[in-house]
Amino acid sequence: MSVRETNAPAEPKAERTQERASRARSASGAAQQQPALEARGLGVRHPGGVEALRSVDLAVHAGTFVGLLGPNGAGKSTLARALAGLVRAGAGEVHIDGDPLASLPRREVARRIAFLAQEPPADPGFTAAEVALMGRTPHLGPMGLDGPGDRALAAEALARVDAAALASRPLHALSGGERRRVHLARVLVQQAPIWILDEPTAHLDLAHQALVLQLARAHVDAGGTVVCALHDLGQAAEICDRVAVLRGGAVVAQGTPAEVLTPSRLGEVFGVPFVASVHPATGEPLLVPALRLRGGGR
Repeated sequence: MSVRETNAPAEPKAERTQERASRARSASGAAQQQPALEARGLGVRHPGGVEALRSVDLAVHAGTFVGLLGPNGAGKSTLARALAGLVRAGAGEVHIDGDPLASLPRREVARRIAFLAQEPPADPGFTAAEVALMGRTPHLGPMGLDGPGDRALAAEALARVDAAALASRPLHALSGGERRRVHLARVLVQQAPIWILDEPTAHLDLAHQALVLQLARAHVDAGGTVVCALHDLGQAAEICDRVAVLRGGAVVAQGTPAEVLTPSRLGEVFGVPFVASVHPATGEPLLVPALRLRGGGR
């Protein structure tokens, strides 16, 4: 599925190639600056001593969309949570704009990083509008009182994620996809420069998958930073400036999608063969699993 609107005509290949080249130049220029978010030798162990991440080095620069890819259990969600300061690192450090994340108060971290969990909580007792408004919490005063401007931001964010009609409904009464869009509205309302999104397209139909990724891409194009765990390799190839591939808790490859997403590497990481093809509408390179789902063969 393309992240462009499904009813939009395909862009000419030359225009898409030029856009990718422009993004690559921007990413190259950003690489000369201090990373907005950086993991240095990051290691995490789950309770019981199970190693979830080992020696992860990852530098994410402002104005860059970085995709985290890999099979189930590779460490994508753990890395996303560790980068947001939600998992204690057993080794190494995470830095935000050069500051050790562990040294920052949680309110300051929340002003800099907005996190969307893989399974956002249902938050019983709260309406969609109230959940979206929670994004303003790091910016409120000591009394924690929101004002008309905060509520207007929440209403605008719900509209941007196509959830305005859900504003008065309790969150626990919404579908999984609807709840995900409401929590994305909370991310928008938080107005943090760095977004960390853990499988943001899960539970969403095709049109809303495109909408969510377009919003994330717009945030990057406006100078923000996105780290996003994804399962759809086609989406990653189209929207990401850089990707990091994880396997067994380690980053085994990182670079531009063109550099990293090759049939041989994907076959090795995911354990299924891939073949290179060409998208019939855009002419872009396309990698697809060479699986035979009937007959039990590969």
